[in-house]
Amino acid sequence: MPIYEYKCNECGNVFSKLVFNQSAKIECPGCSSDNVDKLISAISSSSGGSGGPSGGCGSSGFS
Repeated sequence: MPIYEYKCNECGNVFSKLVFNQSAKIECPGCSSDNVDKLISAISSSSGGSGGPSGGCGSSGFS
């Protein structure tokens, strides 16, 4: 079950929400408005994301 970040368009609150059902109505915990936008996350997964050692097989790319 994914955790998404949202920003409320009414009060500006940014919050995270564990989403069980994609069609569920998301409300701001600060003002209870449903006028929210899903934010794009900059977090990469630990299963093959770039930016660190992969620990996998093959050449490391160093000579």
